[in-house]
Amino acid sequence: MRFETEAVHGASGPDPLTGAVVPPVYQTSTFVFEDVGKTRGYDYSRTSNPTRKELELTIAALEGAGHGFAFATGMAAESTVMHLLKQGDHVIAQEDLYGGTYRLFESVMNRFGLEFTFLDINDRRSIEKAIRPNTRMVWFETVSNPLLNVVDIQMIADVAGGHGLLTVADNTLPTPYLVRPVEYGIDLVVHSTTKYLNGHCDVVGGAVVTASPELAERMQFLSNALGTCASPFDCWLVLRGIRTLPIRMRQHEENARAIAAFLNAHPAVKEVFYPGLPSHPSHQLAARLLKGFGGMVSFEIHGGIPSVNSFLRTVKYFALAESLGGVHSLAEHPATMSHASMPEEFRKNAGINDDLIRLSIGIENVDDLIEDLSRSLAAGQRQ
Repeated sequence: MRFETEAVHGASGPDPLTGAVVPPVYQTSTFVFEDVGKTRGYDYSRTSNPTRKELELTIAALEGAGHGFAFATGMAAESTVMHLLKQGDHVIAQEDLYGGTYRLFESVMNRFGLEFTFLDINDRRSIEKAIRPNTRMVWFETVSNPLLNVVDIQMIADVAGGHGLLTVADNTLPTPYLVRPVEYGIDLVVHSTTKYLNGHCDVVGGAVVTASPELAERMQFLSNALGTCASPFDCWLVLRGIRTLPIRMRQHEENARAIAAFLNAHPAVKEVFYPGLPSHPSHQLAARLLKGFGGMVSFEIHGGIPSVNSFLRTVKYFALAESLGGVHSLAEHPATMSHASMPEEFRKNAGINDDLIRLSIGIENVDDLIEDLSRSLAAGQRQ
């Protein structure tokens, strides 16, 4: 099946028991054994559940991988992946990543003896120089949050493969509709299904997929042992969202292109970060690797924090809120919201400045969104 068809029909099609076109929610904690030591494939929902299995198979199929796992949140997915490592292991990670990932690494996992090096993940020499005898993993975001830098996936896979390192790609922003890291040899792909996969701002969830049977076996063990799995109803909501993923992604991008062009020409805006603009440092790489440029736009505003605050207080259709990837347009201030857990010096060295605003472009009428931005930028410059 092509992507759009697979998104609608899922991995298994109609429910084999009843013929229901939409797979049901198996809202149960436990399953009856047929006999002592004999099940019908399920025994306890922490271990496996039919609704969760359908989501796992669907995301794996969309990513071109053979195995998938659904988790309660994106951070639960990331935390479970980190348990593949042991005390004393070293991880190379990009510096301009999601603030919650940085917090997990630097404030939680390092307390258990893991070591981290953050660097420009597109600099091959920096990666090779950072590799130590105890390096075990390279972690990156296919499109970074919030600067929208596109990572050279093939280069990462080549360097890591040459040193026997595990590769993990967070593919939340582009989704498998725009790029499938497994096709480049990436070992594990992570998602916050809260974002574009669900797409409606009504559930939190996470996922991990892999083409490796060995890694899949370990992930299944960890998901069951840690209890980080997603609930049946949350999985059902994500499945519902996935059915419209392709058409939503096209509309997100159409709106984002227009808004990026508008911001790029506005005198109140210092710089626009959108891979679809030729001025973005990742533009050529994005055009080569991605099917499209996505629905996220970040920009820096003249006037410093007073202008930032005025802008965020004035926007009407862009809700001042965390998260991204939903049908609703959202605006946030990374320095005080999504990336507040990063030390100020580290954050600024990564290029995430105090006057940076991140927009998640929804699927509303783009003229309404541009009018909202125009009015709010004008208010910001009056400060």
